[in-house]
Amino acid sequence: MGDATFTFRVDESLKVAFTTIAKARDRSGAQLLRDFMREVVRQQEDSEEYERWFRERVRQAVESANAGNLVPAEEVEAAFSARRAALRSRLDSPD
Repeated sequence: MGDATFTFRVDESLKVAFTTIAKARDRSGAQLLRDFMREVVRQQEDSEEYERWFRERVRQAVESANAGNLVPAEEVEAAFSARRAALRSRLDSPD
Protein backbone atom coordinates (compact mmCIF):
# COMPACT_ATOMS: atom_id res chain seq x y z
CA MET A 1 0.00 0.00 0.00
CA GLY A 2 1.45 3.36 -0.99
CA ASP A 3 1.62 6.53 1.01
CA ALA A 4 -1.04 9.19 0.63
CA THR A 5 -0.99 12.88 1.45
CA PHE A 6 -3.47 14.24 3.95
CA THR A 7 -3.86 18.03 3.77
CA PHE A 8 -5.98 20.15 6.08
CA ARG A 9 -6.06 23.65 7.54
CA VAL A 10 -5.55 24.56 11.18
CA ASP A 11 -5.23 27.78 13.10
CA GLU A 12 -1.64 29.05 13.10
CA SER A 13 -1.44 29.11 16.91
CA LEU A 14 -2.55 25.45 17.04
CA LYS A 15 0.10 24.54 14.47
CA VAL A 16 2.83 26.31 16.44
CA ALA A 17 1.76 24.70 19.74
CA PHE A 18 1.55 21.25 18.14
CA THR A 19 4.94 21.63 16.46
CA THR A 20 6.47 22.67 19.79
CA ILE A 21 5.02 19.61 21.52
CA ALA A 22 6.19 17.34 18.70
CA LYS A 23 9.75 18.70 18.96
CA ALA A 24 9.70 18.23 22.74
CA ARG A 25 8.85 14.57 22.11
CA ASP A 26 11.60 14.33 19.50
CA ARG A 27 8.99 13.66 16.81
CA SER A 28 7.72 15.52 13.80
CA GLY A 29 4.18 16.77 13.63
CA ALA A 30 3.53 14.26 10.83
CA GLN A 31 4.80 11.40 13.00
CA LEU A 32 2.52 12.40 15.86
CA LEU A 33 -0.45 12.72 13.54
CA ARG A 34 0.23 9.26 12.06
CA ASP A 35 0.51 7.83 15.59
CA PHE A 36 -2.77 9.48 16.52
CA MET A 37 -4.50 8.20 13.40
CA ARG A 38 -3.28 4.65 14.05
CA GLU A 39 -4.52 4.87 17.64
CA VAL A 40 -7.96 6.12 16.58
CA VAL A 41 -8.26 3.28 14.05
CA ARG A 42 -7.10 0.72 16.67
CA GLN A 43 -9.62 2.02 19.23
CA GLN A 44 -12.41 1.82 16.67
CA GLU A 45 -11.46 -1.74 15.74
CA ASP A 46 -11.30 -2.72 19.42
CA SER A 47 -14.68 -1.10 20.02
CA GLU A 48 -16.25 -2.94 17.10
CA GLU A 49 -14.71 -6.23 18.23
CA TYR A 50 -16.05 -5.73 21.76
CA GLU A 51 -19.47 -4.81 20.39
CA ARG A 52 -19.58 -8.05 18.35
CA TRP A 53 -18.45 -10.08 21.38
CA PHE A 54 -20.98 -8.41 23.67
CA ARG A 55 -23.89 -8.88 21.26
CA GLU A 56 -22.99 -12.55 20.84
CA ARG A 57 -22.90 -13.05 24.61
CA VAL A 58 -26.31 -11.36 24.99
CA ARG A 59 -27.72 -13.52 22.18
CA GLN A 60 -26.41 -16.66 23.90
CA ALA A 61 -27.85 -15.57 27.25
CA VAL A 62 -31.26 -14.84 25.75
CA GLU A 63 -31.30 -18.22 24.00
CA SER A 64 -30.29 -19.93 27.24
CA ALA A 65 -33.01 -18.14 29.20
CA ASN A 66 -35.59 -18.94 26.52
CA ALA A 67 -34.57 -22.59 26.78
CA GLY A 68 -35.39 -22.51 30.50
CA ASN A 69 -31.81 -22.43 31.81
CA LEU A 70 -32.61 -20.09 34.68
CA VAL A 71 -31.55 -19.96 38.33
CA PRO A 72 -34.13 -18.80 40.88
CA ALA A 73 -33.29 -15.46 42.51
CA GLU A 74 -33.35 -17.06 45.98
CA GLU A 75 -30.66 -19.54 44.93
CA VAL A 76 -28.46 -16.78 43.51
CA GLU A 77 -28.88 -14.65 46.64
CA ALA A 78 -28.03 -17.61 48.90
CA ALA A 79 -24.87 -18.40 46.92
CA PHE A 80 -23.66 -14.80 46.98
CA SER A 81 -24.59 -14.39 50.63
CA ALA A 82 -22.31 -17.35 51.38
CA ARG A 83 -19.53 -15.79 49.30
CA ARG A 84 -19.88 -12.47 51.12
CA ALA A 85 -19.75 -14.23 54.47
CA ALA A 86 -16.61 -16.16 53.46
CA LEU A 87 -14.94 -12.94 52.29
CA ARG A 88 -15.86 -11.13 55.52
CA SER A 89 -14.46 -14.04 57.48
CA ARG A 90 -11.15 -13.88 55.58
CA LEU A 91 -10.96 -10.11 56.04
CA ASP A 92 -11.71 -10.34 59.77
CA SER A 93 -9.25 -13.15 60.53
CA PRO A 94 -5.72 -12.12 61.47
CA ASP A 95 -3.03 -13.73 59.33
